[in-house]
Amino acid sequence: MTVPGAGRRYRFGIFEADAARGELRRQGIRIKLNTQPFQVLLMLLERRGEVLTREEISRELWPEGTFVDSEHGVNAAINRIREALGDKAGNSRFVETLARRGYRFVAPVERIVPGDFAPTQESVSAGEQIAVPAEGGVAFRNRILASPQELPKTPYPVVQTLFILLQLMYMGFYVGALANLAEIEDLFSALPRATAALNLLIVTAAIMIPVRVFLLCAVLFHAPGVREKILKLWPFLLAVDVLWSLAPFLLLHHINFGVALSCTTILVYSPFAQRSLVLMGAGQGNHEVSGAAS
Repeated sequence: MTVPGAGRRYRFGIFEADAARGELRRQGIRIKLNTQPFQVLLMLLERRGEVLTREEISRELWPEGTFVDSEHGVNAAINRIREALGDKAGNSRFVETLARRGYRFVAPVERIVPGDFAPTQESVSAGEQIAVPAEGGVAFRNRILASPQELPKTPYPVVQTLFILLQLMYMGFYVGALANLAEIEDLFSALPRATAALNLLIVTAAIMIPVRVFLLCAVLFHAPGVREKILKLWPFLLAVDVLWSLAPFLLLHHINFGVALSCTTILVYSPFAQRSLVLMGAGQGNHEVSGAAS
């Protein structure tokens, strides 16, 4: 029985598959996956984007003359793979089912140079919640931030519209604050460092207005490399957007404290939502999103 891609390693999303060791890992942690499902996974990875028929899988798993319910066996192997990857048949991020044809691996796959995995961690059962070892800032970001494979497939117009609306919302914050400085100055007068707070508001609003214009133009006109550019800019956006999540408190002359606090807690999530929308295809164009998913 041959092993597809023997001696090779593949990386897809936060997972790695080592054909030589017969191991599947999620961010360095081994996930239990039996031999036959792992063989099928390697076949799918080796032929990423191509349709793998049930007959091809059966011939690989069971030699001629072997008496077995191959259809049930193939279905079971695919289900084990999906459990290990946290995938779902109805909303496939990795293994797509094509009715009456077979299966196809749809996520981007990187073939990597053979080498050792990260230090071995205790194996866990497929589908079990896995803790990621804390190893500096990268591990922390991997725990908190979603990867493209962990995000749902969403129609491009929805993603694009939501991203644009978020930028317009912030533009409204900045312009509204600068247009009502007298009222805000009166509101800040009770603060210990009122002048510094007011200056910070003016400076960040003045800086962020052109930044938001850049984001809007880049996304609306599908600038080359827009995804990479926005992701590089995102740590800066995160800091400023968390600061401006306090914007509802600038309206305390018009709303009560409870409403302002509720709106602020929602706005704290906004920079993370923007990052997710970029990963889901905002600014890339409908054809690019479709191509990346196939």
